[in-house]
Amino acid sequence: MSNASSSGRFVGRRVLVTGGSGGIGAEVCRRFAREGARVAVHYGRREAAAEEVRQALEAEPSHAGGHVALGADLADAAAARALVEEAIDALGGIDVLVNNAGVFELHAPLDSDFETWTRAWRRALDINLAGAAHAAWAAARHMSAHGGGRIVNVSSRGAFRGEPESPAYGASKAGLNALSQSLAAALAPHDIFVYAVAPGFVETAMARPHLAGDRAQAVRNQSPLGRVATVGDVAYWVLAMAAEGAEFATGTILDVNGASYLRT
Repeated sequence: MSNASSSGRFVGRRVLVTGGSGGIGAEVCRRFAREGARVAVHYGRREAAAEEVRQALEAEPSHAGGHVALGADLADAAAARALVEEAIDALGGIDVLVNNAGVFELHAPLDSDFETWTRAWRRALDINLAGAAHAAWAAARHMSAHGGGRIVNVSSRGAFRGEPESPAYGASKAGLNALSQSLAAALAPHDIFVYAVAPGFVETAMARPHLAGDRAQAVRNQSPLGRVATVGDVAYWVLAMAAEGAEFATGTILDVNGASYLRT
């Protein structure tokens, strides 16, 4: 059965998806557009890819058009805030923010020099955690004045089990989980509901080095399903969290890892 839906749950909604130029983010953009939302597709460096996604959204059989592609370096706090403000101007507001942008760099502690180590920490914390926080701050201020909204943060299984080859990534995603729960408690009285979706390996360019060669089948066998997630598996739950009716689940961190890691 396809995960795609044409129910129109998001007709009239305005959505900003960070890291929307490829992978999970691009699929999230497509599904929101398919269900009637107007979408701002954020990109960091891949402008042409983001524009390709935007054009594809215009071709979706939905109730809305007028999608936009917006660039910003989320490692820059002012740029993260400005991105949200640009999206509000372009779409006429924001009802849903999806913090999907992220970086993953290998820097195992005994295999990296200090320059590599510090650069990886700086980028992971600046983009994966602080960038999401700054975008959420700007979006929440708008949402609180305009009837509320939804924030969905794309976290990772690595926040719970650790990332020995990329500890900064794991730590940044653990911080993103804590941020999600803190914001959920702070913003619920303002009808702003906050969630996190935590996938394991997903078939994306970021995961491609781990899904090829000798390790590939071992990685897939981490799940009893014998595969890793598709971008559609993750996008399905991002939209489910952002939809009306999910309000009482605010603060939830949802595992989408095919039972490859079970936590208590």
